[in-house]
Amino acid sequence: MEGGLHIEADSSAFRECFSLAWKNPYVLRLAFSAGIGGLLFGYDTGVISGALLYIRDDFEEVDKNTFLQESIVSMAVAGAIIGAAVGGWLNDRFGRRTAILIADFLFFVGAVIMASANGPSLLIVGRIFVGLGVGMASMTAPLYISEASPAKIRGALVSTNGFLITGGQFLSYLINLAFTKAPGTWRWMLGVAGLPALIQFVLMFFLPESPRWLYRKGREEEAKTLLRKIYSANEVEAEIQALKESVEAEIQAKGSSGKITYAELWKTKTVRRGLIAGVGLQVFQQFVGINTVMYYSPTIVQLAGIASNRTALLLSLVTAGLNACGSIVSIYFIDRTGRKKLLIISLFGVILSLGLLSGIFYHTSTHSPLVTATATSKFTNYTCPDYSSAVNANSWDCMKCLKASSPDCGFCASGTNKLFPGECLISNDTVKDSCRGEDRLWYTRGCPSKTGWLALVGLALYIIFFSPGMGTVPWIVNSEIYPLRYRGICGGIAATANWISNLIVAQSFLTLTHAIGTSWTFLIFGVISVVALFFVLICVPETKGLPIEEVEKMLELRALHFRFWEKSVDANYKNQAA
Repeated sequence: MEGGLHIEADSSAFRECFSLAWKNPYVLRLAFSAGIGGLLFGYDTGVISGALLYIRDDFEEVDKNTFLQESIVSMAVAGAIIGAAVGGWLNDRFGRRTAILIADFLFFVGAVIMASANGPSLLIVGRIFVGLGVGMASMTAPLYISEASPAKIRGALVSTNGFLITGGQFLSYLINLAFTKAPGTWRWMLGVAGLPALIQFVLMFFLPESPRWLYRKGREEEAKTLLRKIYSANEVEAEIQALKESVEAEIQAKGSSGKITYAELWKTKTVRRGLIAGVGLQVFQQFVGINTVMYYSPTIVQLAGIASNRTALLLSLVTAGLNACGSIVSIYFIDRTGRKKLLIISLFGVILSLGLLSGIFYHTSTHSPLVTATATSKFTNYTCPDYSSAVNANSWDCMKCLKASSPDCGFCASGTNKLFPGECLISNDTVKDSCRGEDRLWYTRGCPSKTGWLALVGLALYIIFFSPGMGTVPWIVNSEIYPLRYRGICGGIAATANWISNLIVAQSFLTLTHAIGTSWTFLIFGVISVVALFFVLICVPETKGLPIEEVEKMLELRALHFRFWEKSVDANYKNQAA
């Protein structure tokens, strides 16, 4: 349609995006107001990782129960599954703007409940409310931004949603650190989340609906007025005409009020191909392990041998900062390099990083300090019973000590050097305080290690590669790959698939690390990443620079690309369009 513009956009979209701030700030106002939904998504993902450390300290039943810890984290994800599923219907029925307003209200209510929770049960209720809001916002925000963005900078603007997700994660770690010394530590961490929800509610209340949704609902004059604010004078008429043709084609094929069925989705070739690519990307985004890093980042750092909660939070701030930086890189390259190439580069790096993490944790678990007989008189009555009764006590090391469960035991490191033999003691507050009172480190979740710092390198590399590609591209592809008539429901299906995958990973990570070890857990994620790489090569088309209405035509021509080393149909299509 606008073939000559596509080539120029590929090399200058990032510059165009910033130029737009001067020429037409209205578009950025739409994008950033809706993008606060991404901030809510990111903040909730990051804040629970730090709050969980202090929730465990306040509630003994949480500290002793891995399943309860996973439930506090993953009930927000369970709520998000419902929110994303209902959000697809809300988007098509009542509009993108209305869905965002409802999401903000639910998130605000959830934040208040969490901050005032008097136990794990009420905390979980608050997490479910927050999840409902996050689920709706996660699929609606990129959809709204995509439909309110000029084609040549659409990828860059939708990437701002990804940037705000990672920015929210970084902000959550800063707030976690700020409240580590405050009374009611975790209550402040979780309660502050209501503020951005309130801000977005006010901003979105005064903004219009998506122009494409308005046109689809017969409110053509409102849509045209809004498109004239978004596009320049020499582009707007062509965009209005393309939108008109797209809607008329849908009405002619299905009828303007025809009810969409799931059978219809699968039978429609363009929708089926779009769903395979879109849903597949969302599932693999989670199964390559990103939210184990974001939900459990401080815990992973402790598993690598860092004993202090505050130190674990501070080091986790590095991964959150790198995640935010990666989103900025994505904004720059998404319309320059292309979606598919970014995904491939991203997955190559993720595979290497997960291999490194697996190796590091294997070394940590097989080279932990030995356990020595109780050397301090004050600990004589607190020696771990499993260690005392073991016939091979001389072979015990820190890792074996932490696996003792009748009762739970901890490792009090040597005061001379944490890598020297230490004591295996019953894990309770009295023993913990006595150990620390002798300027010794107390370990219950990981063991001292001279290579533990390499886990931070592995986490950093993982984030550096994941964030610009697998972190943002799945949301961008899902915001532009579906025909207008099916965009809300398909976006809801893809977002629901993302959250279901998120729930599976979040609910199983700590259990997996206990059952098979952290090393094997990361190795499993690495194998899944290899499968994801082949999926991208075979099933995901390149949509860079194509107006939304032309993506549908490209999918009509495209089949699964099993010979991915050969030139694909969508590449030929783009060359013809240019």
